Amino acid sequence: MKSCLKQTRTRLAALALTLGMAPLAALFPPPLSGQNTANSTSPPPSSGEFFPLSELHRGMTATAWTVFEGTQPVPMQVEILGVLRGARGPGQDMILAQLHGARPEYTGVVAGMSGSPVYIGNRLLGSLSYRIGQFSKDPIAGITPIAQMLEVRNLPIDAAPSSGPETGQREGSMNIQAMETPLVMSGFRPEAVQLWQQQMAGTSLEMVMTGGMGGSSKSDDPPASTAPASVVPGSAVSAQLVRGDLEIAATCTVTYVDATQLLACGHPILQAGQVSLPMTTAEVVTTLASPLNAFKIINTGDPIGAFTEDRASAIRGVLGIKARMIPVHISVDGPDSQRKLKVEVLDLPSLTPQAVMVTLYNALLESNESTADTSYHLTGSIQLDGYAPSPLDLWVPAGDAMAAPIQTALLTGQRFAQLYANGARQGVVRAIDLHIQAIPRRVQVELVAARLVSGDQVHAGDKVMVEATIRPWQQPARNVRIPINLPTRLGSGNLRLLVSDAATLDRTLDQPRLTNRPADLKTLLAEAHLQHSADAIYVSLLVPETQAAIDGQTLSSLPLSVANALEPLRTAQVVNLNGESAEVAAQAPAGGVLRGFQVLNLRMEPGGGLN
Repeated sequence: MKSCLKQTRTRLAALALTLGMAPLAALFPPPLSGQNTANSTSPPPSSGEFFPLSELHRGMTATAWTVFEGTQPVPMQVEILGVLRGARGPGQDMILAQLHGARPEYTGVVAGMSGSPVYIGNRLLGSLSYRIGQFSKDPIAGITPIAQMLEVRNLPIDAAPSSGPETGQREGSMNIQAMETPLVMSGFRPEAVQLWQQQMAGTSLEMVMTGGMGGSSKSDDPPASTAPASVVPGSAVSAQLVRGDLEIAATCTVTYVDATQLLACGHPILQAGQVSLPMTTAEVVTTLASPLNAFKIINTGDPIGAFTEDRASAIRGVLGIKARMIPVHISVDGPDSQRKLKVEVLDLPSLTPQAVMVTLYNALLESNESTADTSYHLTGSIQLDGYAPSPLDLWVPAGDAMAAPIQTALLTGQRFAQLYANGARQGVVRAIDLHIQAIPRRVQVELVAARLVSGDQVHAGDKVMVEATIRPWQQPARNVRIPINLPTRLGSGNLRLLVSDAATLDRTLDQPRLTNRPADLKTLLAEAHLQHSADAIYVSLLVPETQAAIDGQTLSSLPLSVANALEPLRTAQVVNLNGESAEVAAQAPAGGVLRGFQVLNLRMEPGGGLN
């Protein structure tokens, strides 16, 4: 009878996983009584004694505490199997253990369990932090010794993150790896979640779980004064990467708590070193059992402080302080509606551009008015401490090879990353303001032809009429007349006119040069202010006079003596010198994103102009 019942449970469990990994507890609730509840109703205080590794031996029994449902940690029995010397690196040992009891034997080792404190008697041994193998029949786990975690506790408290490089960490062995940290993306569409996973491929933040936001996740909420009292060893806590109208949060379990700080996870999230991430309570809605990937389904809760350290043996959170985040304000205007989004994103070089990009992408996907033929015009600014706001002006037409929403997000993320990751930046990013106009049509405009209406023989000081033929997408072509005045300083000879789109003009003013030296912050900020709008037709004079481009600035019509003085800098690829100066003479609206250019030739006759 017992054998038949076991076979039935196994078959139904496999069917449940095939149909979407429904919680097996909904089919067969595991018994809640017995050996796991015999010890006490709450874990011992972590501020007591610690169990030294030197006294540990095989066969000893211990008790681990974690939350399977709600907010109250519950105990489970732990059998010590031995110590793996140097398993986590030179001098970094790992305790090997097997979990016992109805819950862990049913769920296995669960993502989100990392950090669960393990006690021998009332002495803290360490935290459950590593899983051993995949599809294992036995819930075998690795324990990070508490002595290695306390090294993180003793680091100086500094809420400001470092600006050094960060790298995600996965254990090198296929059989031993850190327990996954469940990452919850609340309010994000599946396409945005997929973009995040593509950007995070190969890191510990690639795996996204089911979950939701708590009631107090707004960016201006101060740390709750009463919430820290509810955090005990075994409680679930979350680190917010994005918070506000959307949320991205990683959750693990508290190992150690004292009056000012806590230690959690028993392994790094990114091993980023110093960080500044909002720390919140967390509620475990349920624990999903799966032989492939068991995990906790989480709701984040009230802010209680900030995580300040992300190290190899633990993450450290300081109670009662507020994390420093970057405010991001996004508004999307459609033909009949306006939507506003207010979030804060983490300030961490390895993740901030991706967080900004996926947040913007999700904002563009949320409108019912969005279609394959929707184009976008993004304006706004990036505010850096110590500098004037850097303007943004991007046009993204529908119908290109890449979908307009993802292309808008990628271009904006790239522009932000150039400033954010620049080695010359010293101050913080104060805010990012983005305004997007959603246009329900394709906005491509083709420059078909350009001609001189007034003839090609002119004099200095003349007014010349240029006529451009443009064709909007699937609309009749139309002519646009653009008058220009020729400077009186021009001498006789040949003169060229460039009728072009903004991209061609910008390349002409600052031609690309081969150099391995990245542009510094001053140059990038100057270039952002000088870029021309893509929805205009430009007529520029190509004058046979020297032009120099330096630090994002274009200097036209330079005297020969100045050009000679700049020649050594050109050789060093610091300055770009060109024998022809481009001067914008006039522009006219194109009614969309113009593409194309044409060069017209003029013959400058000697003498004064006739008109």
